[in-house]
Amino acid sequence: MSELEKAARDAVDAQANSEQLALIAAVLQAQQLMQQQAAPPPAPAPGPSGGAAKWVGVGVGASIFLVTVAVSAVAVAISAVALTICVLVLRGMWSDYRKGK
Repeated sequence: MSELEKAARDAVDAQANSEQLALIAAVLQAQQLMQQQAAPPPAPAPGPSGGAAKWVGVGVGASIFLVTVAVSAVAVAISAVALTICVLVLRGMWSDYRKGK
């Protein structure tokens, strides 16, 4: 077999391979088109919900929370003052008792 015959046979094989590759590519493209046609349309994106009403609700909730924290802080302060006065009075009474008055 001469070099020319070998090159001619390789050219024929390459052309056959090219035809097979082109056929495979066409089949894959047809499958993709079929899948695109069979797929349902995408669901619409949800629109904005609430808008201003949502932020008003957040503001009211935050205000109620902050008022609750402030009232709790005042209650703790009043309790601390009352406890301090009670301890001072009891200490004074104990010291008077120990002195025998």
